[in-house]
Amino acid sequence: MHDHTGFKERIDEVLVRLADEEERALLGLHAELTPLSEQLRRSLARGKRIRAAFLYWGWRAAGQPDCEGVIRAAAAMELVHAAACTHDDIIDDSRMRHGQLTAHAAFAANGQRSTALAMILGDLLMGYAGHVFTSCGLPGAYLARTVPLWSTLLRETMAGEFLEVLRTQTRAHREPLVAESLEVARFKTAKYTVERPLHLGATLGGGSRALLDAFSGYGLPLGEAFQLRDDLLGTFGDPARTGKSNLDDLRDAKPTALLALTVAAAGPDDRRLLTKMVGNPELEEAEASSVRELMERCGARQQVEDMIRERIGRAEAALDFAAMPPEARSALSGLAATAADRSL
Repeated sequence: MHDHTGFKERIDEVLVRLADEEERALLGLHAELTPLSEQLRRSLARGKRIRAAFLYWGWRAAGQPDCEGVIRAAAAMELVHAAACTHDDIIDDSRMRHGQLTAHAAFAANGQRSTALAMILGDLLMGYAGHVFTSCGLPGAYLARTVPLWSTLLRETMAGEFLEVLRTQTRAHREPLVAESLEVARFKTAKYTVERPLHLGATLGGGSRALLDAFSGYGLPLGEAFQLRDDLLGTFGDPARTGKSNLDDLRDAKPTALLALTVAAAGPDDRRLLTKMVGNPELEEAEASSVRELMERCGARQQVEDMIRERIGRAEAALDFAAMPPEARSALSGLAATAADRSL
């Protein structure tokens, strides 16, 4: 990730300090809040810190220097991500993330009201995100410039989640559409993973309108590529390497581009197989294998790979004429190459 500054370790350090501070604050309120502070710490313990990296390099692209204030501001993006993951895992009833029990699964394992407690944790994480960002130590005038963007980021992320749930629920009544799946990916992933963190960093740093426009041209296709890769990992990934199930998306009939392309290409017999298996909460590995085989055979998997490649090319081209320091250009080019090219 062009980690010239030990970036990930610096973000991790901010998050560990936050977990320590909040443990003291929560236990100062009441001793029975221990499970909440423990799960908060676990929620922040792992991750590639991609969203933080985009905010940081947005700042650097605006010509600003490395400083601890922007590291703390960037760490706030990981709190937004942790909150979104906590809520997303409840919605999908996902049991594993990063090779560990998700928050609601961990609460359930301890005999506690899993959904309710995990919802509270997600809300707490989102609240902490705003606190960490606004108390990062950068000048108040810099932070004031980002207020509309911060609201936009949260609104778009929730809109994407809402649309995905809505379209998953209505799957029985109509076929999934590639355009609709990409629309969800744009709101739910592309904007809050890439475009808006870049915009936040550049706006903090006083970046030009032209730089923000270039970041949209880079961030939206790259974010879509990131989500398309995530869709492939969600069905074809090795759980031992991805840290999460490769059955959940099929069991939930997630309206992914992969599924939409499969349905569009399937003949009558294959459609019957999809109707029987996709959306079955009891789907077993042997049945999932037959769905994966169909996705390969009808060309849907390769089509998604082609879509990823095309979007990465578009993202990299968007940086060609944007004015920024060479180090920032190099880092963003590296992020484009790695963010959507994770191993299956």
